[in-house]
Amino acid sequence: MKENNTGLMSNLKIIDNRHIDSSEYEDIPELPKEFFADGQLYRNGRPIDRRSRGQQKLPTKKQLTIRLSSEIVDFFKAQGKGWQTKLNDVLQKYVDSHHVS
Repeated sequence: MKENNTGLMSNLKIIDNRHIDSSEYEDIPELPKEFFADGQLYRNGRPIDRRSRGQQKLPTKKQLTIRLSSEIVDFFKAQGKGWQTKLNDVLQKYVDSHHVS
């Protein structure tokens, strides 16, 4: 691990060299599984979005390659973050309105 990691803002060499003897372990509480499930990962001092770690909101979606006109892609990208979700929503509305019962 880099000694000057800006995400931790600490001197990791001192921490790494600190020896904890067995009597000190008794003072450390055991962490429940929920602690790790609800934890937040950080990279360079910024939180990492859970979805970027492979977790997907339900319902899950299929990843595929599709060719769209530049005009469509540029239009949705110009709307900023979440443009793919907006595109999905438009397509879902089309499917819902053309669904044959």
